[in-house]
Amino acid sequence: MEQSCVLRQALGARGVVSAQALCRSLRTNSPASNPLIEFSTRPTHKLSLTGKAYPLTTCNLDGPKKSSKQHSTISAALAERFNQVSDAKVPEINTHEDMAIRLNRVLTEFKALEDPRDRVMKLLEYSSLLPPLPASERIPSNRVMGCTAQVWLTAEMGGDGRMYFGADSDSQITRGFCSCLINALNGALAEEVLQVKTEDLSTINIGVAGGASSRANTWHNLLISMHKRIRAILAKNAGKPPVEPFPSLLISAEDIAAQGSFAEAQAKYLSPDASKVAKLVDVLKEKQIGVVAHFYMDPEVQGVLVASKQQWPHIQISDSLVMADRALKMAEAGCKTIAVLGVDFMSENVRAILDRAGFEKVRVYRMASEKISCSLADAATSPKYLQFLEAASRSHPSLHVVYINTSLQTKAQAHELVPTITCTSSNVVQTVLQAFAQIPHLTVWYGPDSYMGANLAELFRQMANMTNAEIAEIHPMHDRNSIRSLLHRLHYFHDGTCIVHDLFGEEVVRRVEEGYCDAFLTAHFEVPGEMFSLAMEAKKRGMGVVGSTQNILDFITQCVQEAVNRNIDEHLQFVLGTESGMVTAIVTAVRNALKDVRSANVEVEIIFPVSSDAMSETPSSGDAKSSEGTNLMKLSIVPGPSSGEGCSIHGGCASCPYMKMNSLVSLLNVCHLVDTSQEFLLSAYEAQRFETSMLSGHSIADLGCEPILHMRHFQSSGKLPDKLVYQVLHRHRE
Repeated sequence: MEQSCVLRQALGARGVVSAQALCRSLRTNSPASNPLIEFSTRPTHKLSLTGKAYPLTTCNLDGPKKSSKQHSTISAALAERFNQVSDAKVPEINTHEDMAIRLNRVLTEFKALEDPRDRVMKLLEYSSLLPPLPASERIPSNRVMGCTAQVWLTAEMGGDGRMYFGADSDSQITRGFCSCLINALNGALAEEVLQVKTEDLSTINIGVAGGASSRANTWHNLLISMHKRIRAILAKNAGKPPVEPFPSLLISAEDIAAQGSFAEAQAKYLSPDASKVAKLVDVLKEKQIGVVAHFYMDPEVQGVLVASKQQWPHIQISDSLVMADRALKMAEAGCKTIAVLGVDFMSENVRAILDRAGFEKVRVYRMASEKISCSLADAATSPKYLQFLEAASRSHPSLHVVYINTSLQTKAQAHELVPTITCTSSNVVQTVLQAFAQIPHLTVWYGPDSYMGANLAELFRQMANMTNAEIAEIHPMHDRNSIRSLLHRLHYFHDGTCIVHDLFGEEVVRRVEEGYCDAFLTAHFEVPGEMFSLAMEAKKRGMGVVGSTQNILDFITQCVQEAVNRNIDEHLQFVLGTESGMVTAIVTAVRNALKDVRSANVEVEIIFPVSSDAMSETPSSGDAKSSEGTNLMKLSIVPGPSSGEGCSIHGGCASCPYMKMNSLVSLLNVCHLVDTSQEFLLSAYEAQRFETSMLSGHSIADLGCEPILHMRHFQSSGKLPDKLVYQVLHRHRE
């Protein structure tokens, strides 16, 4: 046990004031030749506490390390001397109830102060009571992420199972926050501290004007860091191995360092082969080929495309919604062929948008002769989903909100049964809330993604307990009553999953909670409830984001830029709660931000939360043509089973096997066959064109595009189009 812990154990949970009294008493009464302990003091201003004026001092333990027997002697001696200190009359605290009382006392103390200036003075008062950490403990590994100022935390467990914390900050106000929490929790049993939740600290605003939210996050983030350290101590004492780290990528201004086999495989493609870039650029220029690719792509492909775009502008990597838009612009700019790197419904959308715009002669090619499927898109073609839509068609008025990641045929068939509008993960909340606000007594039917539907319902349940002002920040036309009234009018499909996000199950969430609870957490709106809840909790304290791939990218970029602006040494960790193919876009954005670093050492670590049950080896020296698995991702280790589809719906993976069918080899092969006598070999690669008509007489392309156009109108105006509202209110039903 370290000497600092000996002192804290001797003090028990008596508080910082008692510690100062002990130091003062020992300094004035102990023999100068004390062989075990030396004390140094630093007089400061006097502060009125419990009716007495005490000069504040700092108690430091110097001298050589002692044996465990000597430590026991020291501990007993300190405790005995402490009990003799007359002006340190603080009762012994041994129970969870007492800890709760102390915490409540601190909260009540600040609640009584209505004037922000009084709160600041109280924080400064608490700040002066917090002993500073020595320089040896103000180190990066003790930093608390997510605080406005620099904060350091130490944690030790005494022999009685009680926790003793130390904290410090370069901000006096932040030190005050730290002191408040330590005053309440020091000396409590480890299990008792773990029972304290961030919600227990959210009932009071003790921040200063203009920065209340960010300052109050200190409480929450410090508590989360305490929990992480306690779990590590308990695991170590129980003889358990440390939490197995997830694969990660460490990015600095000078270097990129991969950690773990999967992250290493990702990293080696971030600096693409110049010869491959040259080959691709040459053929794209020669044959006027545009390329649209989804974020969820093999990093080798993304790396080559990013580098190629510097020489050929008609390349776009984006969300599925933007791909068709960019393809249209490429056709308008003169591209004769569009190569689509994505799943089949994405190429179908590109084909349909080009046809509607009069570019029927522009060829659209996929990257495989086989079907490039999507688990979500497949779920929307199932008999169960048809039953879901038929139920919606019998309810009036009803609106079907369908996720953009579905086929054009699905959208057409749905729209024929019930008025339909598409959505993305970044606009689904606003779409549904606007629909409820704009159409009285509406029932909304969302599908096919079950996770997003459940998360949407959970979000609305949380909103029902918010204040009207908080709800208005999300949507100005809603309040608590309107949110509560819509809860029973939201229905979502329960049998649709995305295999990419299905991996975020119980095992992965446990590892995130134990090893990365103090990191920044990002989650795509489609992830299961467990990961969604973690990210939502982190978002409340400024440490997380829930949304689309672009929302995640923007959040990471903003956090890194803020760290660069602070110009202090920092190590930022981001748990990437979505598909790992985003790493190229993230690295590019982070590298651009780190170029502005002046003198500080800022590092960014991207964590890939891959399930250990979903990791498998691929042949390290086999022929690339021997299996589809090696053509999907040229890695020695891949997440998920490498056989069959390349992924198990039960295990999941962090790299979509369907997206990985869009390899660099496939892209080059398609491009080389374009405008040659062998182009007929690409007939199976052509994007599907829908010529058949629905029962309503409209073509699949026309009817399937209408829900997308409804969404575009909503995005540009903030309201549902009049045509859609009319369809909802006046469509005939049996």
